[in-house]
Amino acid sequence: MKKSKWLCYVVSIVVAVIFVGAVFAGAADKTIRLSSTFPKGHLLIDAGEKFKEIVEKGSQGKIKVEIQPGAGSEKDVDEWCSKGKVEMQVTGGQPLQVSAPQYFFFNAPYVMKDFDHFMRVWNGSLGKKAREEVAKKGSQMYLGIINRGMRQTTSKKALKTAADVQGLKLRLPQVPTWIAVWKEIGADPVAITLPELYNSLKDGKAEASEGDITQIASAKLNEVQSHLTMTNHLAQTGGMLINKPFFDKLSKSEQKLVLKASKEATDFANAKIKAGEGKILEDLKAKGMTVVKPDAESFRAKAKPAVEKLFKTEWPVTTWAKVLKQ
Repeated sequence: MKKSKWLCYVVSIVVAVIFVGAVFAGAADKTIRLSSTFPKGHLLIDAGEKFKEIVEKGSQGKIKVEIQPGAGSEKDVDEWCSKGKVEMQVTGGQPLQVSAPQYFFFNAPYVMKDFDHFMRVWNGSLGKKAREEVAKKGSQMYLGIINRGMRQTTSKKALKTAADVQGLKLRLPQVPTWIAVWKEIGADPVAITLPELYNSLKDGKAEASEGDITQIASAKLNEVQSHLTMTNHLAQTGGMLINKPFFDKLSKSEQKLVLKASKEATDFANAKIKAGEGKILEDLKAKGMTVVKPDAESFRAKAKPAVEKLFKTEWPVTTWAKVLKQ
């Protein structure tokens, strides 16, 4: 009898442990690792954190979102998301560059007039085909587009005309088409990854850089660059993407939640940049940066031959003239 009672007691404990374990396991049935090359404080990470908030609340904790800022280069993060090593990413134009290179004009200097122009083209047939290529070749699905503002140029001197760029060691991401355009303008491009940006400017490996206002502020470039020239040379956007096989395995309700959260997160980020870009600029000025308004047309005129050539050699799916008309 004692043996029987002892056995019942042991069985009860085992059942209780299994039950408690099941409860805790159910608390986070899935984890979404959302990775990015950009640091905490960047607009794209802000969008990721908003996505996390909405998904975790909407799933009642059953889906956990793990934000990974500054995780690696854009190339690394894109490869991880493509191969399913992470489930999501917030990034720049890397997915297009790798998986839909003929549509990379969406992320090239002097092609798009502004964010509204970008979105008109992105929501049309060219954008649809670009997204299809990324899904097919990169195994990723675009969940939304984030406006990061126009890209500007930082340096240790004023850049009033394209002539002031002649021979300037300009840090650029490792993007051949961008390098081609800036070479045409007269710069001496130095290909450096984003995590190396600050130190490359500090130690003199590069003399200048270009990037959107949120990148310039979050990377604290005001500490290593004295001038901010408003070249407005690229309507910079970010993408929120998810690994397609992972998304396809989610339940219908989970897919609906992810789509809802990404829409709200990108809307949140777009509203934030619209309301806050001016404040970021004022903060950079307060921290010592001199803002320069250059002869922007001199830059555009110098870039034109390179852009036209790239549409013929790299982006033959359309023409610059057709894009500008949209």
